Amino acid sequence: MTRSALLVLADGRFPAGGHAHSGGAEAAVKAGRVHDAASLEAFCRGRLRTAGLTAAGLAAGAALGLDPHELDAAADARTPSPALRAAARRLGRQLMRAARATWPGPGLDALAAAFPRGAHQPVVLGVTARAAGLGPEDAAHCAAYEAVGGPATATVRLLGLDPYQATAVLARLAAEMDEVAARATAAAHEGVDALPAASAPLLDITAEQHAAWPVRLFAS
Repeated sequence: MTRSALLVLADGRFPAGGHAHSGGAEAAVKAGRVHDAASLEAFCRGRLRTAGLTAAGLAAGAALGLDPHELDAAADARTPSPALRAAARRLGRQLMRAARATWPGPGLDALAAAFPRGAHQPVVLGVTARAAGLGPEDAAHCAAYEAVGGPATATVRLLGLDPYQATAVLARLAAEMDEVAARATAAAHEGVDALPAASAPLLDITAEQHAAWPVRLFAS
């Protein structure tokens, strides 16, 4: 295992397509729920504890070697919004392309063959972590960071928010990200049925609204 591989996988410049998605921040900005650093922090904390925890559990399970078909079905069950399910599979396809070019191996090849239209992104993330020689907690950390890093970066673009303030928000959430990753990893060791299923109904509702916008900056 190499920590450098973890840095590569978690790097926002890794070509996995996440830069095109706001994680619900665009809809929250338009609704006025996110308008400054404090409201961004509240939004990210809520997302981390719900969608982030769920994604971290799925990623940890995949990195641990749990059945990807069961994990993908679990991801579907935990994603009631059709728009978010479609986005997760698009991101899964993009991550798969980047992962197979970076860490080619039979695990990724088998997942790509099993899900030609794309598996859910957290499942692909976990299999990618495994191919890179990383463990389940590493995969969970990546998922937790993505859950808040994407919205923070998007809000800088959407509001013209000071990037130093956005980065400070992420730093203040660091201990909570560690806690979420540890909780997700512990659940993954108990099997698919024990994985977190935290819900965020407002994210689901606004994702459907956002998908119907004729003009938007981000894909989701």
